Amino acid sequence: MSNPPHVPGPRSAPASDVPALQAVGLRKHFPVRGVRSHDVVHAVEDVDLELHRGRVVALVGESGSGKSTIARLLAQLMPATAGQVLVDGQDATVHGRRAFRAYTRRVQMIFQDPFASLNPIHTVRYTLTRAVRIHQGRLRGEQLEAALTGLLERVQLVPAAQYVDKFPHELSGGQRQRVAIARTLAADPDVLLADEPISMLDVSIRLGILNLLRDLRDRLQIAILYITHDIASARYFADRVMVMYAGRVVETGDAESVTQEPAHPYTQLLVRSAPDPDDLAARAHGAHGEAPSLVHPPSGCRFHPRCPFAVDLCSAEVPPLLEVGAERQAACWGYSDRPDAPVLGSVLDAYGDRSALAAATGPARPSTVPVEEDLS
Repeated sequence: MSNPPHVPGPRSAPASDVPALQAVGLRKHFPVRGVRSHDVVHAVEDVDLELHRGRVVALVGESGSGKSTIARLLAQLMPATAGQVLVDGQDATVHGRRAFRAYTRRVQMIFQDPFASLNPIHTVRYTLTRAVRIHQGRLRGEQLEAALTGLLERVQLVPAAQYVDKFPHELSGGQRQRVAIARTLAADPDVLLADEPISMLDVSIRLGILNLLRDLRDRLQIAILYITHDIASARYFADRVMVMYAGRVVETGDAESVTQEPAHPYTQLLVRSAPDPDDLAARAHGAHGEAPSLVHPPSGCRFHPRCPFAVDLCSAEVPPLLEVGAERQAACWGYSDRPDAPVLGSVLDAYGDRSALAAATGPARPSTVPVEEDLS
């Protein structure tokens, strides 16, 4: 008698505190193509990251900060220039197709655009069947149908018979993303890498996808890396937040503290640059600078050309992540005890009104999760 199909079910909390997935000193440089060119794009520099089972880490930053590159490095879709990826504390660098397939059973990725990540000429049945047979063996007949039904029910596409034979263009954006999530669950992974999973969806259905991911986190004890531009959704969905700027992590801590009391000047700008109609009459003092080139990044702190508190030290040495509170760190010399360190203040006082903050950080994106609404 053949074994029944495997459908992910509730898991007990792990006894060990070893990260399910960990990056140590992760670095990625892309060569600049051209005749006799030896330049590289410094996309990711010395990033350390830990993903624990049953917890969500949000990676927040503006476009081009290196967030999606980190996700692809963790998924091992591209080789790292330097650094190490660990699974349960063991080196997990893959060499060859067999090792990569074994790795994908542990670590799965959800892409930003569900329409692009699903083959338009294949039905949901074909997409999920292929994933099931890769990760669970060549199931057939009733076993295969049970596995497909279980996956669709897990992502709340019920009744399953209504969706299993449809093509991607026959589904809504939210339904397509749920199918993409169901495909990842066929591997019964320990880690999900969600690369802006709601940014291509209508605002009205984004909350449902976040609720689904939170349910998977709680029921299956999956570790989730949530990549987003929207710091409001990071606050309500994530346990911890890491803020990136120009390829480096500039602040990390619990979601509530980072979003409500940002420590790094860039995080302050990111949190406080949303337009406020009450500030329309305020006089702008102006802001200077623009996002740096990653081919020739600034020396020292990469934010120093735009930082209103920068001193000579900021351009001379790269600041380490310094303790600024309980389990909170910020890569800013202003929190060191060095005599030549800068004196920090309020970015609102330094830059003037919110229109000037927007000039410093780029166009602000509105929150996609109502501030007053819980995700439960």
